[in-house]
Amino acid sequence: MSTTPPIAMVEQPVATAELGGGRRFRTVKIRGFRAGFWTYAGLALVVASAVFPYYWSFLIGSGDSTTISDPNMSWIPGGNFIANALSVVNDPAVNFWPALWNSIYSSTLIAASVVVTSTLAGWAFAKLRFKGSKALLIFVVATMAVPMQLGVVPLYILFADLGWTGQVGAIIVPALTSAFGVFWMTQYLQQTVPDELIEAARVDGATMLRTFWTVAVPAARPAAAMLFLFTFVGAWNNFFWPFIVLDRREPTLPVALSLLQSNYFVDYSIVLAGVLLATIPLLILFAFAGKQLVSGIMAGAVKG
Repeated sequence: MSTTPPIAMVEQPVATAELGGGRRFRTVKIRGFRAGFWTYAGLALVVASAVFPYYWSFLIGSGDSTTISDPNMSWIPGGNFIANALSVVNDPAVNFWPALWNSIYSSTLIAASVVVTSTLAGWAFAKLRFKGSKALLIFVVATMAVPMQLGVVPLYILFADLGWTGQVGAIIVPALTSAFGVFWMTQYLQQTVPDELIEAARVDGATMLRTFWTVAVPAARPAAAMLFLFTFVGAWNNFFWPFIVLDRREPTLPVALSLLQSNYFVDYSIVLAGVLLATIPLLILFAFAGKQLVSGIMAGAVKG
């Protein structure tokens, strides 16, 4: 009996150049291995391990204060999730809606700024030739080895002197650029944009800014979408610096939810209901931007 695994035939359209400026397509058949039982079993295990924390949080968040300590806890969700969520939203100490707006506003602004500055810097490091570019790129990458905790004290003193403590701007300004974003876009643009395409644009009379807008920006869109998503999630979940520089009047959502654990008795059903509320905007973002995320991963994995 043959042990050769079944082969799947995949048809992929490939563009080929044609004289006269036209374009025609030919179909190329790609032979590959069809996924078997163990492949799907492994994928199901990965999906289950990723979904389980959300289900467990919902299980506790839909119960009451005794659910988490009950040795005979049922694995069927209770009916108190909406009541617990309303307790979080209506808690005057949490200040939920202003905290939600501060998180959305700051995370969106930080992610957009990181994408713009990283794309510009990545284009300069990848395709422009200037003295000291390699050394400067190495210095930028080396800054990722410096933990943020080392700069907290001087950074707090700086914003205290500026009178920015307690304001959302204190968490936005330090995060407007990202060394990782610069490195990511540099590597992506080096592999994606050929030098011949830039030379053709310059021969046609395009300026450097025009070349960047018409050549680099379309090519960098998948990588920029990935960078925006990851930066947004990182800024949304950031707790350390906002907890230090902000106060209860202008918190972000993680800081506001931490106030649920400030009492002598912690009701974990309410805490986890608040955690799920804070996760819903991220799930919505990934649902709408998932296509760009997958295309960015595939574009970074396939060369040609």
